[in-house]
Amino acid sequence: MNLSQIELLRVLQETGLNLSKAAEKMHVVQSAVSRQLQLFEDELGSPLFVRKGKKLIALTPLGQQIMAEVSRINQAKLNIHNIAQDYINSERGIIRIATTHTQAKYFLPQPIQRFREKYPGVRIYIVQASPEQLIVQLHEHKADIAVCTERVQDDHDLVTQECYQWHHAVVMPTNHPLSEGDISYERLARYPILTYSFGFTGRSNIESAFAVAGFHLDIILAAADTDVIKTYVRLGMGVGIIAAMAYDALMDKDLIIRDLAHLIPKSTTKIAYLRQHYLPQYSRQFIQELLLAAGKSQ
Repeated sequence: MNLSQIELLRVLQETGLNLSKAAEKMHVVQSAVSRQLQLFEDELGSPLFVRKGKKLIALTPLGQQIMAEVSRINQAKLNIHNIAQDYINSERGIIRIATTHTQAKYFLPQPIQRFREKYPGVRIYIVQASPEQLIVQLHEHKADIAVCTERVQDDHDLVTQECYQWHHAVVMPTNHPLSEGDISYERLARYPILTYSFGFTGRSNIESAFAVAGFHLDIILAAADTDVIKTYVRLGMGVGIIAAMAYDALMDKDLIIRDLAHLIPKSTTKIAYLRQHYLPQYSRQFIQELLLAAGKSQ
């Protein structure tokens, strides 16, 4: 057994057990990959993969256990690299932030700006995706920190920390009937609703609040991007339920906003990262900036 064989297993996992893609990534011919894999299995005394002809189609029970250890070894390699880089220069590096459109546009600018003033040598990459994809980005080491509202608390391999709470609001064209009078579940349920795609920006809180109250929302359009929702509200397709922080008093002055804090429970945006992942000093400082922006301290 050697590190090259362990790296081969990691690459096979990353490429969906595709031998040709694994060979390409490792810059060797496919026959060399197959040979190394066979030698490894011979040493262990049992196959790691279920095969169909020359193709690998699944992991055996032993293979599943071995792959779990391979993941831990790979994490240790990454941590060793990060620890060394942090020791040599704790003010230079890269932070890869996985987040949603709403967080990237309405929450992150201020803490990122403050962070850059303190750490000008750190480059920041923002990856926008769905909450499910953000978690995958963390596990595949394509992101270091995730900032989002949904899903992350369900993954026990992640450290999660509450960042800030926010609430929803409803936006509508001027002179819309909902622009005056009390806003209730019953009144909202009378109109077509435009809001976030399921899994984004507190959509689950919206659904559950109306379900508990015994009302069904007629959601005719769902999108991940608040600006898309507001665009179709302007076209008169319905009223939009959005994150209140996504309303810009200047840019959205043609729309009326009404608070929904009394109808929909507050949502909590969280910071998440892999439990076993070593965070350099500048990454820890970035988390501190997020908490400061949210009115907290670590």
